Amino acid sequence: MLGPHVPELRALELLVVVSRTGSLGAAAAELGITQQAASSRVRTMEALVGEPLVTRSKRGSELTPTGELVVQWADRVLDAAQELDAGITALRADRRSHLDIAASLTIAEHMLPGWLVGLRTEQVKRGQQPTEITMTATNTARVVEMVGAGDVTLGFVEGPDAPRGLRHRLVGTDELLVVVGPTHPWAQRSRRRVSATTLAATPLVVREVGSGTRTVLERALADLPMAAPVLELSSTASVRAAVAAGAGPAAVGAHAVRDDLATGRLVQVAVTGLDLTRRLHAVWKGGPTPPEGPARELVAWAARRH
Repeated sequence: MLGPHVPELRALELLVVVSRTGSLGAAAAELGITQQAASSRVRTMEALVGEPLVTRSKRGSELTPTGELVVQWADRVLDAAQELDAGITALRADRRSHLDIAASLTIAEHMLPGWLVGLRTEQVKRGQQPTEITMTATNTARVVEMVGAGDVTLGFVEGPDAPRGLRHRLVGTDELLVVVGPTHPWAQRSRRRVSATTLAATPLVVREVGSGTRTVLERALADLPMAAPVLELSSTASVRAAVAAGAGPAAVGAHAVRDDLATGRLVQVAVTGLDLTRRLHAVWKGGPTPPEGPARELVAWAARRH
């Protein structure tokens, strides 16, 4: 623990420059401060030391014997401080140059690529070196685990609520759409609407436990008895393929099935009395805001896109 007589580093730096230049005014100019501020720093140091450190005359300023002794000590302290500053600068530069993130599959496949391109474009416009980003695509539960363990700096998850134990920011919302293959009975134009009770009683193609998509669906149908899934798959792409092949209905993110609906590969079915909105959150550990640098910039960019 530091004692009560340690001067501030800027004051020590001033004393060293006075020793070299022989002038308090020249030292102030070199350090970019006023002569009044320089004199104030010297007086503060003299009060801490208990003896005069600088004598002033018409010829300039020179150190007292005590001042010269303090400068000898200050040189070692300032060298250590510069080494510390260089180390912290390197850490900050590394944090700017590389970012590890994880995202739930729907976000990773359909939203994050656009966010990353947008961030890179913005960095180039500002004259910055684009950040190298490593991204892991997995389900929501695993993203939360990775962020909590410190394996990644930032995560993006989907679900009805923000995960507990992590800091978070809402960056947007998405809606699950119930879809079927074009040959499914629900695809008939006159029958493209079912009740929540019918949906719950129908064997569905679902994502694995821990997926944000499945959590939202099960939360929405929590008050109804649900049939066992006809298939449980680990990716949105496999769910879409299974539904298109006629395996059964599924609830899939609107972003993921936009092209399938446009081409007729899948058909949307309206469900009465059911809210399938899910929230998209950025999550991180630590302070109330995302870590400074590209992580914070990426979260801000994502939030602006919704």
